[in-house]
Order: sequence, then C-alpha cells, then structure tokens
Amino acid sequence: MKLISWNVAGFRSCVKKGFTDFFRSVDADIVALQEVKATEEEIPFRPEGYMLYLNPAEKKGYSGTLVYTKQKPKSVTYGIGKDIHDHEGRVITLEYETFYLVNVYTPNSKKELLRLDYRMEFEDDFRDYLVTLDKIKPVIVCGDMNVAHEDIDIKNPKQNVRNAGFTIEERNKMTELLEAGFIDSFRFLHPNTVKYTWWSYLFKARERNAGWRIDYFLVSQKLKENMVSSSIYDDVMGSDHCPIGLDIDIS
Repeated sequence: MKLISWNVAGFRSCVKKGFTDFFRSVDADIVALQEVKATEEEIPFRPEGYMLYLNPAEKKGYSGTLVYTKQKPKSVTYGIGKDIHDHEGRVITLEYETFYLVNVYTPNSKKELLRLDYRMEFEDDFRDYLVTLDKIKPVIVCGDMNVAHEDIDIKNPKQNVRNAGFTIEERNKMTELLEAGFIDSFRFLHPNTVKYTWWSYLFKARERNAGWRIDYFLVSQKLKENMVSSSIYDDVMGSDHCPIGLDIDIS
C-alpha cells in the first residue's frame, strides 16, 4: 500500500502549482493533506476512483485536513473527542479492516512561543488518543507535526533552539510519543540521511536547502516489519512543504 502526506499550505493555491500532476504520477492508495484552508464546496480536485474526507476548521481559510482514499474505510472520525482541540480541523481518522490511518496537522507554537502551552496540552491529548487506538489495532500517523525531532532534522540546530518547532519541550513530546509505541518511519529506515520537508519562504531557504524535517509517517511498533520504504519528495514544489511517502505491506 502506498501512502502520501503533504502540507499543501492552501489547497486551491497548490492545485495551481502542479498538485494534480504529482497526485496522478504517484498513484497512491491514500493521500493525506494538511493546511487545506478550504470548505467542502471549495475543494478544487475530485479525482475519479477516490473518496474524499474533509475536516475543515471553523475559522474560514485556516488549517483543515483532508484525505483521499481508494479503499472505503469502515469508519471516519473527525477530531480526537476533546472540544478544546476539535474546532480547527486538525485530525481525521480513517478506520480500515487492519489498521487506523490518522492524518494530523499539529498546532504551531507561534512566534515568541505564544501557543506553546496549548501545544503541550494538544500533544498529551493526541498521544493518549493514539495509544487508545493502538490498543484496538495498529496505527499509521501522518502529517505536519511541526517539530524537528533531532539535530539531524534541521539545517541550523544551534540557532533555532528556542524557536517554534525546535524547542526542547516540543522535541521531548515527540520522544514521548515514540516511546509510547511508535516508530518514525523515515528515521528508522534512513538513520543517517539528511532530508528536509519544509523551507521558509524567506532568505531563499529552499534554494540553499536550509530546511526542517517536520512532516512524518509514524507507525505502530506492531508494523515495524511491514514497512517497505519511506520517502521524501523534496524535488516537488507547490508548497513550502514537500510531500512525503510510505510504502507498507498492509491491506
């Protein structure tokens, strides 16, 4: 099974920048998008052969997650069942026969870490949600998790220690999540590879490859032997993020 995840940073804009060409060329079974910034009526792409599930934010033009899937899920859940978190369209869960697919757009802690305290609360509640699902059947988590976990995941670690996405608090929460029974697929399969998934629009960061790896496919420890490959499509444009992929032997 081939899965793709991509923070499109505004779906309507990304569609105008080559999204559909990439979508058709990769021919994935599941494509999960974050930061869609669109309502159901505004979704610009409805490919034949796929079902579409959207969780828009209540605030127009903000956040939002979407999943295209070839295989009809047994059930679909929007949010994580906590009112404090479930107004920004940040999580969609698709239940299949043998696994859960969870698409997440983790809150950004913002400049001056104005949202760090809320981010910590989200992290704890989201981890509890995943652990609960994992007791039922294996989980695949994908999305923009807004943290560069290790020094290898960011171009300039020393300069970014107290910046949103690289604080010790955020990095520790990722460590806690992995220790709760999950695997960072890319780092597991490519322990020493330097690849990034996000580049600032400022200072020609993408041209200089001054990036961060903040987009992930995490899998339950139960699926450790099922992973085939984990990819970063860093040559694909259309957003300040690039798509990532996971090939996994699961049905």
